[in-house]
Amino acid sequence: MSTGSEPLQVEREPSDSAEATPTDARGLPFGQAPVRWREILAVLLLIVLADVAVYRAYGFAGFAAFFLAAPLLLWLGAPRPKFGKGCLVLAVMLILAAAKLLWCGSWLLVGCGFALLVAFTMALAGLRPYVLETVAFAWQTFIAGYEGLLHYRRSTDRLAPRIKRGILLDAGLPLVALVAFGLLFIVANPDLLASFGEAVERIAEKLRGWILAVVPDGAEVFFWLAVLWITIGLLRPVVAWTMSDAPRAELVDDEAGPSPADSPFYVPFRNTLLTLIVLFAVYLVFEFKTLWFRVFPEGFHYSGYAHEGAAWLTVALALATVVLSLIFRGRILHDLRSGRLRRLAWIWSLENGLLAVAVYHRLTIYIGFNGMTRMRTVGVFGMTCVVAGFVLVIWKIVRNRDFVWLMRGQLWALALTVYLFALTPVDALVTSYNVRRILAGDPAPSVEISVHPIDSQGVLRLLPLVECDDEIIREGVRAMLASRRDRAEARALECDEQGWTANQIADRLLLEKLRGASGDWAEYTDLEKREAALDRFHEYAYQWY
Repeated sequence: MSTGSEPLQVEREPSDSAEATPTDARGLPFGQAPVRWREILAVLLLIVLADVAVYRAYGFAGFAAFFLAAPLLLWLGAPRPKFGKGCLVLAVMLILAAAKLLWCGSWLLVGCGFALLVAFTMALAGLRPYVLETVAFAWQTFIAGYEGLLHYRRSTDRLAPRIKRGILLDAGLPLVALVAFGLLFIVANPDLLASFGEAVERIAEKLRGWILAVVPDGAEVFFWLAVLWITIGLLRPVVAWTMSDAPRAELVDDEAGPSPADSPFYVPFRNTLLTLIVLFAVYLVFEFKTLWFRVFPEGFHYSGYAHEGAAWLTVALALATVVLSLIFRGRILHDLRSGRLRRLAWIWSLENGLLAVAVYHRLTIYIGFNGMTRMRTVGVFGMTCVVAGFVLVIWKIVRNRDFVWLMRGQLWALALTVYLFALTPVDALVTSYNVRRILAGDPAPSVEISVHPIDSQGVLRLLPLVECDDEIIREGVRAMLASRRDRAEARALECDEQGWTANQIADRLLLEKLRGASGDWAEYTDLEKREAALDRFHEYAYQWY
């Protein structure tokens, strides 16, 4: 099917046939596959699901329901679904995302859920959901939706039920006569007319209320049309895909040199690696000498070394990843001396591994100083993603993979890191760690409780501090919990008004726990006492900021 432009080229699963476009059982492209009633039913149910769980929803529980049910409807509506291992993995990831959204959600996880849903639909068509290709697949829905609607219109004659004219007259004409004469008989009897009028009025009033509640406004109709358009575009892609049974293994996009030993870049690359090896060796000696196996003096610049410094070293590792990937590509791979470059690369890679250990060590220094935070968790995840990217570069060199393979792998690593971070109960883990430190006699992590926002799953972990030996921390936390209970009560009332889509299990559990333990901070129902205790706690904790 032509869209008026050159088709985008995307890699097909190696196990699929080498045709030009994704096809159904009849060999037709998905965009031209016959329309079946199950597909129409799936599209309509998706519109209803999106309206109830997204448009009319007030919270993350609605998105959780959407991400649980939408894959089933997409599978039902796909012209010829190919439910392979990729679909299974993505379905499990969507289930985990939905569970976290139901427990204590975030908008980051909602974005991950929609991305996973597009990737799942792509996998249903037998296509491998690389990150950039998934973005392209999502964009093509704007064109594919239009083409799909046209195809639906052309298929209406085939789908329309064929009713014989005789059957229509046999059943319809008596019905019309019954209604007409029945109304005449009612009008002819005043008492019957009065009773009938009252019944009609009651029905009309209920119908009016139902219509006012159900009939959408203009924005909702536009939302329905958008869901219809996008759903059809996902189910009936019009993108042309490059499909090949040949593995993309060795040097696909790398230019061959004029002769095996002719690369003009060998010497500069060799000198670069040698220089970096020496530089990294000198720096690692300095790093281990200054930051390992020592007691840090009073006034040590923790933020500069362990926060900003760790960030810059992470950038250095990312840059090393780029350098290695740029060196080992193109005609340098055909140079007979490339084996020497590989040996230098392994030495430098080992040094990069030691540098990664140094970055993790700096992070632990900062965490050991005054506790754990959300951003330090981001640092750990980000550093791990960089390390994974570096490992992919090494794998590329070992297996002679091409640059496209590397970019796809790097983007997969980044997308998986974002998904896992969104799935992780960060505040619960962070707060649990800080509370354990405080109860063990180290008051420094109290600053993280004082100055950083904490969601419901994190507040649940604060309850042991109501028995803390440190009087300032104990009373400050009690005042915080008293304030949090008021907010939880207000949120519960708001959720009751908004409906099930606004519910969060963590919020409900927190409210139950706070109600059960409210006697521990009964004195802080007095707002003046509460504010005084909080001010005292904040001032005390700030010394470790």
